[in-house]
Amino acid sequence: MEGVVKFNCHWNQTGPVISDDQYETINYWREILYNMDLIGVYENGVGFGNISMRIKGGNQFIITASATGEIPELEPEHYVKVISFNIDDNAVQCTGPLKASSESLTHAAIYLADPGANAVVHVHNLDLWNDLIYNVPTTNPSMDYGSMGLAKDIFKLFSDSNVFEKRIIIMAGDRAGILTFGHDMDEAVNILMQYIRKEK
Repeated sequence: MEGVVKFNCHWNQTGPVISDDQYETINYWREILYNMDLIGVYENGVGFGNISMRIKGGNQFIITASATGEIPELEPEHYVKVISFNIDDNAVQCTGPLKASSESLTHAAIYLADPGANAVVHVHNLDLWNDLIYNVPTTNPSMDYGSMGLAKDIFKLFSDSNVFEKRIIIMAGDRAGILTFGHDMDEAVNILMQYIRKEK
């Protein structure tokens, strides 16, 4: 559920923070995912899905802003830079025109656990979720979306499961929620597409 920020969000409101190159890459894939209904908004008005990209040389990343799931084509002002985070303190520091996605800590946990991951995709697909839950690395169902507990559980999966190999995580506590990640945005999305093709 997008738009409900559960962490302590220390937000420095600024103009656009995304470079032209970053925007071109991330927005290209975000539009494809939106058009496939993997990112969007439910009938009750709650948005879902988000996408992020690590900024080279650290754990900072660009991520879609909170409550952008319903927007068909994002502009540069719909992206936020996460400057720092602390999972134990349930805190995210971000800068940009809007607040960071409610799933920012979830993305942060993957970047922290896997230094080789440079892109994370979070989508909703109930059929695929039902097929894969507990068959691939899966979070504890008691861990709610966007929570500190979920971020810690994801971090733990990197030592307790074959998530490095599979590069996919089912969020058991977020009905239909699926995460994939990769060395770059192409890989993160292509891993998702491979699972979707297998499911058909």
